[in-house]
Amino acid sequence: MDIKEIQNLIKFVAKSGASEVKLEMDDIKITIKTGSEESRSEGTYVQQIPVMAQPQATAPSAAAPAAPATTPTTETATPEDDSKYTTIKSPIIGTFYRKPSPDKPAFVEVGSTIKIGDPLCVIEAMKLFNEIESEVSGKIVKVLVDDASPVEFDQPLFLVEPA
Repeated sequence: MDIKEIQNLIKFVAKSGASEVKLEMDDIKITIKTGSEESRSEGTYVQQIPVMAQPQATAPSAAAPAAPATTPTTETATPEDDSKYTTIKSPIIGTFYRKPSPDKPAFVEVGSTIKIGDPLCVIEAMKLFNEIESEVSGKIVKVLVDDASPVEFDQPLFLVEPA
């Protein structure tokens, strides 16, 4: 099961109104919970969708489907000021980290020159750390997300001036 299928499953469960769905496959177990019954009866509805993937057999088989989804999509930014820049967006939902570990320097800074395939950041999703690589060459103009912040799918992360 790849990340797109998991995202579609989350959307489907949220729209269906079910409070909890459990899915077990050969190498993965997923539980999706949406809001508690108590919050619904009070009239307020807070949607919570924690997703847990727990490999039962081997970790590489569970992580392998997510690997193709770690390459960012790039598009030209739409605002007039940023029209000459390329936007690098998040390919997955997770927590954005600028450093490979707390004691290491950031992958890139504003002004850094990057090439295709250079690591830009790490996004943690379901306890897996996915290294996001550049699909463009150029210079980092702006970092749009704070370190250790949650990011959504397709959320802009960096502005790059193409080389």
